[in-house]
Amino acid sequence: MKSWADSKRVRIEIESRASYRIMWLAGVRQLDLSQHCLKTFAESDRYNANPNRRTQTLDLPAENPPAAWYLCALPIPWDWARNAHLAFEYASGATWEGDALVGGLRVRLSDAAPITGWGEHSIPQDAPRRSSYRYRTCRNWQFAWWLHTHRDVPDTPHPPRGGITDGPRQLTLE
Repeated sequence: MKSWADSKRVRIEIESRASYRIMWLAGVRQLDLSQHCLKTFAESDRYNANPNRRTQTLDLPAENPPAAWYLCALPIPWDWARNAHLAFEYASGATWEGDALVGGLRVRLSDAAPITGWGEHSIPQDAPRRSSYRYRTCRNWQFAWWLHTHRDVPDTPHPPRGGITDGPRQLTLE
């Protein structure tokens, strides 16, 4: 039986050089392209990233890794241009250090590498909601489209609350 110390881990070290109201880290396994922001990543693995800590280290399981991990942090006061974002994936032996899109959040990765080259151009021209400013400018949604088109991560939208509404429902008597 493997111990925790023997298991292969991805390590992310985060240094906040600015104040953040919200910070989260998700392991993306499926998408919901009908949503934006965190909901874009559907039922993802969630990790405890704390916006109130100046430094923090998170160890993520490398066994059965998600398609990607995604770090997002929203600054105080909120300013879209200062939102921090970093997409990364498992890469045995790799290390990387740099800013999470903006200078306020410094990250060091071990056994992982950033995923670059995605952005608004990743959204297909005929994608539903592309004309919506909220969706088109959402970096999570931009990256989700990149994952969908480049890594075949499935789009599995959730049915509306209350269940599936397509077609008739069966009436049952009890």
